[in-house]
Amino acid sequence: MSGFAAVDVIRAKRDGGVLSDAQIDWVVDAYTRGLVADEQMAALAMAILLRGMSAQEIARWTAAMIASGERLDLSPVSRPTVDKHSTGGVGDKITLPLTPLVAACGAAVPQLSGRGLGHTGGTLDKLESVPGWRAALSNVEFIAQLRDVGAVICAAGEGLAPADRKLYALRDVTGTVEAIPLIASSIMSKKIAEGTGALVLDVKVGTGAFMKNVDDARELARTMVELGGAHGVRTVALLTDMSTPLGLTIGNAVEVTESVEVLAGGGPADVVELTLALAREMLAAAGLPDADPAAALRDGRAMDSWRRMIRAQGGDPDAPLPTAPEVEVVRAESDGFVAAIDAYAMGVAAWRLGAGRARKEDPVSIPAGVVLHKRPGDPVRAGDPLYELRAEDAGRIPAALADAARAVTVAPAAPERKPLVIERVG
Repeated sequence: MSGFAAVDVIRAKRDGGVLSDAQIDWVVDAYTRGLVADEQMAALAMAILLRGMSAQEIARWTAAMIASGERLDLSPVSRPTVDKHSTGGVGDKITLPLTPLVAACGAAVPQLSGRGLGHTGGTLDKLESVPGWRAALSNVEFIAQLRDVGAVICAAGEGLAPADRKLYALRDVTGTVEAIPLIASSIMSKKIAEGTGALVLDVKVGTGAFMKNVDDARELARTMVELGGAHGVRTVALLTDMSTPLGLTIGNAVEVTESVEVLAGGGPADVVELTLALAREMLAAAGLPDADPAAALRDGRAMDSWRRMIRAQGGDPDAPLPTAPEVEVVRAESDGFVAAIDAYAMGVAAWRLGAGRARKEDPVSIPAGVVLHKRPGDPVRAGDPLYELRAEDAGRIPAALADAARAVTVAPAAPERKPLVIERVG
């Protein structure tokens, strides 16, 4: 592909023009191969953020991102394949119980996951709490585990949508992460390249989410659902509330512990509710609408599936998880009800404790995190524990205390209960 200059493509989008298929194919390919410089792609990303893209442009941009690498062939897997993607939140450990649960109900779940950055946790970081578990699988291992176990959670290989990996890093440092066309194409290029037959999207809305309001979340969900359909992947989305952390834990090992409680038939009500809502959508999309995921949680099939999945990737499902030596319990100062727990502030507190990272190369602390003792709506008496902060290094606790203190509101009356699932798109 030749005959284009990057500056002409940048100018076209800067001035509100529609990029042609040929321009999009060329610029994505040339950037992936190093022929378009980072500063030029940064300028184009900013122009896309400010000017937007048509549905046709987004579809072509996504196709070009997929074409930059390989597309996995899951045809050797006899079960119907279905995956889930969450746009990220605080305490969002849903992938951990959901993947083995859906596999226990007859589907195969090829879950390529990522690491945490900033206040949102990464699924791979959480699972690395399990001694021996490994995130990196070859394509051969990936397919074999899907066939044998039906559930895989692992890192995406270098060959899947390399254009996205390069562009994502650039967006992160140029203030262009928020561009909906680029978010949608980033997520969907990886999921389509993964080869799944169906996809369910969990688009978070609220303070702890990327999308702060329902209108933006709905636009992102519709864009991704249309992209999936255009590429032959049955796609639906749920908009779900992320103004409050999910469950009672925020961190790595603490979220694995809570996920195992859910798989054992217990766990916090909101985590169970969302896990089952997404499982039902996934099973319906996979052509298994009569499967009963609630029964699979009750009768032990989901837990058996989890243990097989962990063992297949070298982990010991019976090994104790690391615990933090430094624990600070914060107690209520007055009687009343927990009116709110701000997801973003609590996510930042967990990050300050060491549970997250500021840069991709930073290590994370496996035992660090926040454990909530109360949820919004719960009554409290003065002196009752509200939450605890856990860290390997006591020096991290004071800054986390300041963030967490801003997160929790105690009021004379209980708040109105908000639905967890806001709406369905697709």
